[in-house]
Amino acid sequence: METKHASWDRQRAAGEMESSQYPPLSASLVKCEGGLAVVEAGNANQTFKCNNMDLYDFKSHADLGSFGGEGSSSWGWVSDDGREFVAVGQQDGTAFAEILKDGKLVYLGRLPQQSVWSIWREIRSYKNYMIIGSEAVGHGVQIFDMTKLLSIDPAKPVNFSTTADVTGLFTDYLEAGRTHNVVVNEELNYAVAVGAQPRNSTCRAGLIFIDLIDPSNPTSPGCAGQDGYVHDAHCLVYHGPDTRYEGRDICYGYNEDTLTIYDVTDKVGVNSSKVISKLSYPGARYTHQGWTIDTKWQTHILLDDELDEEYQTGFAADRYPVTYIIDIQNLEAPKYTGHYKSKAYSIDHNQYVYDGLSYQSNYGAGIRVLDVSSVPSQPDGSGIEEVAYFDIYPEDDHSPKGGVIDFVGTWSHYANFPSGYILVNTIERGAFIVKMSRFEKRGRGAHYRKPRNV
Repeated sequence: METKHASWDRQRAAGEMESSQYPPLSASLVKCEGGLAVVEAGNANQTFKCNNMDLYDFKSHADLGSFGGEGSSSWGWVSDDGREFVAVGQQDGTAFAEILKDGKLVYLGRLPQQSVWSIWREIRSYKNYMIIGSEAVGHGVQIFDMTKLLSIDPAKPVNFSTTADVTGLFTDYLEAGRTHNVVVNEELNYAVAVGAQPRNSTCRAGLIFIDLIDPSNPTSPGCAGQDGYVHDAHCLVYHGPDTRYEGRDICYGYNEDTLTIYDVTDKVGVNSSKVISKLSYPGARYTHQGWTIDTKWQTHILLDDELDEEYQTGFAADRYPVTYIIDIQNLEAPKYTGHYKSKAYSIDHNQYVYDGLSYQSNYGAGIRVLDVSSVPSQPDGSGIEEVAYFDIYPEDDHSPKGGVIDFVGTWSHYANFPSGYILVNTIERGAFIVKMSRFEKRGRGAHYRKPRNV
């Protein structure tokens, strides 16, 4: 956190964090042509490197109602009638907007921070609710009903109340009222607060379970602190090849130096859950986040390490991001099987996998999309292919390697809308709406389609 604060202090001093300086997109569409999406000819900071991905809209944090700017996490929600909405994390709260059929982003209102400002704000959805956590002391976990957005007139955005408009506020076990991240298992009606400092708390900043059956009265049955601090997690009902755990509630924890796999079927009390296994991997420096390649038949995890590029460890010695592949077909003996090396000089941050595609936020390198459908048959990573990207941080394009090793650019994204639109939330500027040029609808999301050979 100290390293990141130092980076952001430099950006503030350089004026990059003044989001109002970045104008909204006036064009209806900016296509990616010849590897560039040119918003303003002759302006390097309005010219974006890209491949197979077009720009549909941009709104700055100021346009999205923020006084402080400085973006973080983001997530999406689809209403029963198919409208697509986004929640955009900022240091002074969460902005809400709708993505229209033409890809335009319409601001509808915001929910302010529950206590003090903090750039760390993490968001996930549970049914029609957004679950919002923050590193701010005394913040707790907000639960906001997204159906409140359905009848808002965009000409009259709403500044929601942190008391009257918050469905529920979770504080159990949050001894300082803060959490680094939030996780949701919608199937089993619970969320998890992770990284809830201090580390010497009752739950040791591990998994803190949040019962969401009644969102207006969120309570905790217990927590899992056996492996200490959990930075992020992915919790799913298990239907994978390890038949010993069929139907069990499994959480994959990203615990700074290991992937830690928990059986959290029993959540009542402190440390009632069981740690099944722990695994490190070559060059581990800070095990940050990951996702299973399939949320039902769980055979492999794609994992990112946030500090291996900065510290030049293992396969990231050359400072090009590494996506690690972990075989979890035996939950009691997971193993590292291979990796993918990005061609973009940067730091990787968050990734989510939908229908064979891994959507990755790689700080200064922007949103990158990998076809990872080959992993079950080629677990060494040799079949992974980058199929699209949109670089939202042109400020580093002039660097000798076309990028920088710094905590700048995109923090997060949401890429599971049926329309194929992707929200990319950035630290400095605001929110981009992009979409792959070649895609097909397959199930819930819109996905890449390789062009036919001619």
